Amino acid sequence: MFNKQKNTLSTESQGVSRRGFLKLGASLGVSAFISTQPLNAIAAMVIDKHVGEVAKWHNCWAHCHSSCLLKIITQDGQIKRIETDDQGDDVFGRHQVRACLRGRSLHKRTFSPDRLKYPMKRVGKRGEGKFKRISWDEALTEVHSQMSKIITEHGNQAIFSRVGYGKPHGPYHYVPRFLNQIGGFLSPSGNYSSHQIDTASLYTYGDKSYTIGSAPTEIAHSDLVVYFGNNPANTRMSGGSDTYHYQESKSQSSARTIIIDPQYTDTACGREDLWLAIRPGTDAALVEAVAWVLINEKYVDEAFLKSHCYGYDAEPGDVSKGIPSLDQSLSYKAYILGKGADGIEKTPEYTAAICGIPKEQIYQMARSLGQAKAPFIAQGWGPQRHAAGEQTARAIYMLPILLGQLGLPGTNNGGSDFLFHKTDIMQMPTGANPVKAKVPCFKWLEAVERGHEMTEFTDGITGADKLTSDVKCVFMYQGNWLLNQHSDCNATAKILADESKLEFIFVMDNHMTASAKYADILLPDITWLENSRIVAFSTHLTKTEHVLDPMYECRHPYEVFADLADKFGIRQQFTQGRSWDDWQRHLYEQSRLNHPQFPPFEVLDKHKTIRIPFDPNEERYTLKEFREDPLTNPLKTESGKIQIYSHKLAKFAATWTLPVGDKISPLPEYTPTWESYADKKQLVEHPLQLIGFKSKGRPHSTFHNVPWLREVIEDALMMNPIDAKDRQLKQGQLVHVYNNRGTIRIPVRITPRIMPGVVAMGEGAWYSPNELGVDVGGCINTLTNLRPTALAKANPQGTNLVEVCGI
Repeated sequence: MFNKQKNTLSTESQGVSRRGFLKLGASLGVSAFISTQPLNAIAAMVIDKHVGEVAKWHNCWAHCHSSCLLKIITQDGQIKRIETDDQGDDVFGRHQVRACLRGRSLHKRTFSPDRLKYPMKRVGKRGEGKFKRISWDEALTEVHSQMSKIITEHGNQAIFSRVGYGKPHGPYHYVPRFLNQIGGFLSPSGNYSSHQIDTASLYTYGDKSYTIGSAPTEIAHSDLVVYFGNNPANTRMSGGSDTYHYQESKSQSSARTIIIDPQYTDTACGREDLWLAIRPGTDAALVEAVAWVLINEKYVDEAFLKSHCYGYDAEPGDVSKGIPSLDQSLSYKAYILGKGADGIEKTPEYTAAICGIPKEQIYQMARSLGQAKAPFIAQGWGPQRHAAGEQTARAIYMLPILLGQLGLPGTNNGGSDFLFHKTDIMQMPTGANPVKAKVPCFKWLEAVERGHEMTEFTDGITGADKLTSDVKCVFMYQGNWLLNQHSDCNATAKILADESKLEFIFVMDNHMTASAKYADILLPDITWLENSRIVAFSTHLTKTEHVLDPMYECRHPYEVFADLADKFGIRQQFTQGRSWDDWQRHLYEQSRLNHPQFPPFEVLDKHKTIRIPFDPNEERYTLKEFREDPLTNPLKTESGKIQIYSHKLAKFAATWTLPVGDKISPLPEYTPTWESYADKKQLVEHPLQLIGFKSKGRPHSTFHNVPWLREVIEDALMMNPIDAKDRQLKQGQLVHVYNNRGTIRIPVRITPRIMPGVVAMGEGAWYSPNELGVDVGGCINTLTNLRPTALAKANPQGTNLVEVCGI
């Protein structure tokens, strides 16, 4: 059963059988939601009832941020199976942090056949995936040589790096630490996940932190929940995260629920009172129609809008703050009522044709909001991943603002509804980056071709007026963003393959991903089960154990970067004489200064997993202090109030150089975009709107190489029966999904759970073009657009037009 290679297992021996796994997935659905009793500690190593079995505690570090507990069952140093939290009773707040199917299949990812095993150097054309095995010293010598050459010839700004996970660098903070200590690097502003809603938060509430609003536990005190493109049943589906908190809290309040999404999601799944199937990219238009009803039927909170907000109506100037007066015709109220520049009343009758939502349902939604005593309004991050996503996010913020329903129990500011995390472990210090310029995260590839031309006014460069060099080196540790998670994979692949532009690509990862194939030097990383770190979550504190010794020739990345730092003559500066375990203990002790409830390190080291008291009834709503006293607790906006009209954005609109069709608006207004339902010219050849969604089978592209998960959660194109009938397609048939950027081959899933005119597929599948150039891996980014958005210069990966035909 066991292979000769140390720590490897045959497929049959790695946990339950495939049939058992499929049965488990079917029986659990999203996951098992079982609560727990309070425990001071869980034993570190538990001898199982089966002789010789030992359990070790670990966490799932997937990008859903749920950090669920895993109990790894080993025997004779080998993994037999993975279980999850099984302690306690059924009381919310003491509930089990049970992992979903992804976490429970972690060993399959660890032992995947495409696991990287030793350092390699490219020998074929870049992107062919042809490598030769080399030693660690040869690999690090080559990295040092290539990076030194680029720094000498082009400067450190020619090195671009971003880490694929974490805030800002998750557990991988040693990567920017190393790069900063060799002179710095070009870093990204924003991230692929939330750059547009972060920008909307900045210009509405004065701080990007307001992207995260109230916790879902506040729903217990609400009477109406309104979700725009928010599907925690997929994105955070475990017992430790938002879908569980949503369900538990909603059961306490019996709040009515309105789901606004082109897709009938599992978060709805019979538990909603109203599903509004909306055309992608038109959420802002729906908000305007709702606003028209709220204003005309006297549901808006005029007193709140005057005392806490700027720009709803005419505003006097403020010389001390440099704010000019605002004419009534420029106000939000005037714009909604048709007295603004466009002269259009944003009535439900006018908007219905744009959104695809009957006017009666728009009136129903507006009146439900107006009559609610504590509406909880939240948006996921899907609506902002469109061509005018900043405007969409700003518009959704307007609903609680108009109602004056924020900063109160049971309410939200219109942002995301993550559970508050107040127990983060301090990160390894990264130091200051000597390179001050930052490029918008989605425009790094553009900086390869024309970085020396990119400026603040044309490309959103921050920290400097312009870039001084093209990007010549990409330094990628963990993540599949180089190709797979970027847009237009075919065009991106061509740029990456051009060695005259991009001189060196460094990749360190676990598997031969689509991105890893483009590395010049490719280093094998340890997986989560071979690693250890201290994790603090809202319900538990865990010192994860490395369940396996590093496999093959894989080495801990901290040690690898210490050796690379040695090549640059800065080992002592990088390590400060500490091992990885030394750093973990040091950072934990520093964290205890901020969290006195944390036990001494020795206690945590003994027990491994310790419960943190979690009170579901604790106040977790945002903007409380501002609501109570806006003068004493002003926001960091131009006016100190909630900024409905932004003079800063008006200035950007007047001074930035924008491509034809792009628009920056001082008001949160609906902006028709390219490749949308409003693009009548392109609809002739590509009449379907394509959107992506988070699959239950993987968080982004992680876990795609676990076959069991792909069998439980099949990758398929969701299509409405009406559209399928027009194309004479049958259930499960292989189809080509195509536009001018590429073609995907994928089976079709015909279902009324997607609205007509829209098709959808789970993002994160690995790009794999065949000899004809057709992507048989099913990566949605084969079809997405490289054109960035107007304001944030972010990814528009939900804005696509395609056609579908049977094969």
